[in-house]
Amino acid sequence: MKRREFLALVIGAVSAPKPGRAERAAVPLVGYLSSNTKGADAKLIEALKRGLSEQGFIDGKSVEIDFHWSESGYDELSSHANALVARKVDLIVASGLPAATAAKAATSTIPIVFRFAVDPVAYGFVSRFDHPGGNVTGVTTLFDPLTPKKLQLLSELVNATSFGFMVNPKNPNVKSHQEHAETAARSLRVRLTTFPVSTVAEIEPAFALAREKSIAAVLLGDDPFFYSNSQQVVDAANRYRVPTMYYVREFTDIGGLISYGPSLDVMSFQTGQHVGRILKGANPADLPVQQPTKFDLVINLKTAKALDITVAPSLLGTADEVIE
Repeated sequence: MKRREFLALVIGAVSAPKPGRAERAAVPLVGYLSSNTKGADAKLIEALKRGLSEQGFIDGKSVEIDFHWSESGYDELSSHANALVARKVDLIVASGLPAATAAKAATSTIPIVFRFAVDPVAYGFVSRFDHPGGNVTGVTTLFDPLTPKKLQLLSELVNATSFGFMVNPKNPNVKSHQEHAETAARSLRVRLTTFPVSTVAEIEPAFALAREKSIAAVLLGDDPFFYSNSQQVVDAANRYRVPTMYYVREFTDIGGLISYGPSLDVMSFQTGQHVGRILKGANPADLPVQQPTKFDLVINLKTAKALDITVAPSLLGTADEVIE
């Protein structure tokens, strides 16, 4: 072998990338920013991964996910969002309105896929549902318009006129929560007392106060804080014997009395699908915002019996599922 050919081989061997390096560099990096705590997000993340898998992306193999949670409150989400932008992620998944707000403030170029419960047009996330028009799209359900139905179901369950509304005052959508609840109460001609709760330490005293004030039942406002602390909320409601209407079935599955709302599992799956489509080249500006089309009424008869509540046959007949 000539000296020139030998040197070319040596230089090529030194400069050539190590096996697998190019493939790893090509794996997209997704940032996951959640308004929930890590422990509360496990089920939602599994559904997200199923949606990604349906689009051909497997976590740890063909996609990498950098997880960030709201462990100490919503205020830390901005720093998490900025960290994801600094890491130059290919896309940010934003779970919950506080996380989506932080992500949107951090970048106007990196694609963002949200999963939350507000009108994204009204909040300025997208221009239109069918054609978002920017770097943001996702999956949403409008919980507030469901408030009249939930309050009606709750009044049928307990046949009373005095209700409580538990809401997180730190939720960016708290004004809308309050307005819809008050409008629903006026329509049904019932009294509504608001109980603000934003920390774990406030959960039990709120239900104790509801009991003291002879509140017949409580409607729980949707909020990542309540979801992250669902067991504490359910336990306190049952301990003080306050019938409570929840916004998703995850609460009734762990002992809550009644719930009416969409499947967060389905919404998270749809979110994963959207993420996969964008990673394959779709433009978020052209991906319509998706919404759930099915809302389930779930009643926990075990809890009803423990609270000495007799559920009317007419209400049982409308339930999508009864836990016995």
